[in-house]
Amino acid sequence: MVLVTATLGEAGLAADLHGEELAQLRRHELERAAAAVGAARVVVLGFPDSGSSGTPPKDSFAALDPAVPASRLAEVLREEAADVLTIYDERGGYGHPDHVQVHRVGLLAAREAGTPVVLEATVDRRPLQRVAGFLARIPRVRRLIPPDHFASTYTAHEDLTHRVDVRDHLEAKRAALAAHGTQASGAPVRTIQLLLALPGPVARRVLGREWFREVGRTPQPGSPSDDVFETLRTASGPRTAPPPDD
Repeated sequence: MVLVTATLGEAGLAADLHGEELAQLRRHELERAAAAVGAARVVVLGFPDSGSSGTPPKDSFAALDPAVPASRLAEVLREEAADVLTIYDERGGYGHPDHVQVHRVGLLAAREAGTPVVLEATVDRRPLQRVAGFLARIPRVRRLIPPDHFASTYTAHEDLTHRVDVRDHLEAKRAALAAHGTQASGAPVRTIQLLLALPGPVARRVLGREWFREVGRTPQPGSPSDDVFETLRTASGPRTAPPPDD
């Protein structure tokens, strides 16, 4: 497994840390997280972080022509003879501009390098909508998550192609999350903080599955696949890289 990051998150939220100082600290956090999940290699492309709000600066990663970083990523894919590339979904999960750009860049890079399978890492939107609907009935918290908050984030249940059971690797996953200390502290309460605070049984339920949509694959009725390499194992599956979105 090879982990590639576009930026070091130097424009992110972190108490009393900014710019290069934050970037270097997050590089160390990234390396610890990668070690926790057994990544063989970490590649930092080093593009400027775009920040999470407002219009991305003109020289930031999100504002670049995606063909530029795609060429860099394609080099890594060719070096590794990669069979599978994992990227964000088309919404960038919750909409972060750099995450959306990673989606665009990944599609182009896979096509350029001939990587046959592209998986969009995402979350099943359906249970999130159920939680939002439940919280909307509680007066003190209803304004924190509006009922329609997840209407256009992540991926609809019927569009998912894979649901992978990772409960056997839960401790490694939690260790990787905990390594990102600058993203697990401060105000407002961060998502990683909440996830790490979950008690064991709840954590297994919330963090014990990973969801994906394979680009170019038609979701099958019933339970999504648990095998991210299934297309590679199936002679009738797509054998060439999927085309990028228009």
